[in-house]
Amino acid sequence: MKLLQIASLLGAFTQTCTAILAFPGAEGFGRNAIGGRQGSVYVVTNLNDSGAGSLRDAVSKSDRIVVFAVGGVVKITERLVVSKRVSILGQTAPGGGITVYGNGWSFSNADEAIVRYIRIRMGKSGTSGKDAITIAEGSNMIFDHISVSWGRDETFSISGDAVSNITIQNSIISQGLETHSCGGLIQTGNGGVSLFRNLYIDNKTRNPKVKGTNDFTNNVVYNWGGGGGYIAGDSAGESWANIVGNYFISGPSTSVTAFTRGNANFHGYVEKNFYDSDKDGSLNGKEIGVASSNYGGMDIVSTKHGHPAPTKILSAADAVSYAQNYAGASKVRDDVDKRLISELTSWGKSGELISDENASPMSGPGTIDGGVKPTDTDGDGIPDDAEAKLGTDKGTNDAMGDKDGNGYKNVEDWANSLVPSSY
Repeated sequence: MKLLQIASLLGAFTQTCTAILAFPGAEGFGRNAIGGRQGSVYVVTNLNDSGAGSLRDAVSKSDRIVVFAVGGVVKITERLVVSKRVSILGQTAPGGGITVYGNGWSFSNADEAIVRYIRIRMGKSGTSGKDAITIAEGSNMIFDHISVSWGRDETFSISGDAVSNITIQNSIISQGLETHSCGGLIQTGNGGVSLFRNLYIDNKTRNPKVKGTNDFTNNVVYNWGGGGGYIAGDSAGESWANIVGNYFISGPSTSVTAFTRGNANFHGYVEKNFYDSDKDGSLNGKEIGVASSNYGGMDIVSTKHGHPAPTKILSAADAVSYAQNYAGASKVRDDVDKRLISELTSWGKSGELISDENASPMSGPGTIDGGVKPTDTDGDGIPDDAEAKLGTDKGTNDAMGDKDGNGYKNVEDWANSLVPSSY
């Protein structure tokens, strides 16, 4: 009897641990990712490409919560490959945060990843034919307030039948390098992908290109090129998408309409999407009529698919305001994101597709303030001043405890407190 009771309690405990949100404000298909909650803390202490204390070393093993005692630019030559069950909490970095520049990242099979407030900027020197972020396999991942740019192939690509339960929210996906210049593929079998409150900007095409199960809510797409904005399937595969409260804004490079290449296999529920096509320097778009011809020829359905929606759905205009103020690694915006936001708020007058991130107007990743390394007496990853606020012990390695019993580790409570919990 006692063994049965113990088994029952363990089962309930496991269910409780896995059922909580990845962090307060996590939404969509990937909202319950657990990250490194079952493991240990790894503190990134330098900006080296490899070796002890580096970001590459931090993500090389599973079950880690990665925090930062340094800010700045990490220059990488080879691609970063992330292990399973890793949390990368960029909001913990001092100064101007963390930019990773020079090549791309693979999150293929990085199940349960939680990634927040980090800039991933690939660039011309990165591996030819590769993406800034690739996910070809894996499940239960969430990317929140990240800035991704300068992919050689796609910028943020999720493509594979063995992919499921992924969320990208509150992020900037920008400036895929020409000649390809793609925002990204969002192509799965039956696995769901949620895209909430993101800004796609200065990508010639695939903003994004979707196949499978997708919820595309409150996103802003600006200055796409002739390849297309939201590409609705263009495939014999079946798709089920909710497309709600998004704003498409033409820029100098835009030469085709917002939705293209849909067919009868793409079953889209559409509601309150807006398009500003006149490039006149004012945000004055009109609601897109609910007709197949206006949505690239997709099959318009009248009943919303049962995908996990945002807690609050904004108006399309409010989605633009949100992107303007908060999208991307916005705890401290770098010069790249500031430039992109200035293009957006030109409302059609400014913006361009680029082939070399080091040329004008972008001029590379810039410099990032490294900040001051915080005092951390016990070396557990939580600074002493934060331990005082949390009520934890600065003389004891207790970062992986759960002092308040809310299901988050103490180090997660600290990281979560550094940024807004939701929009």
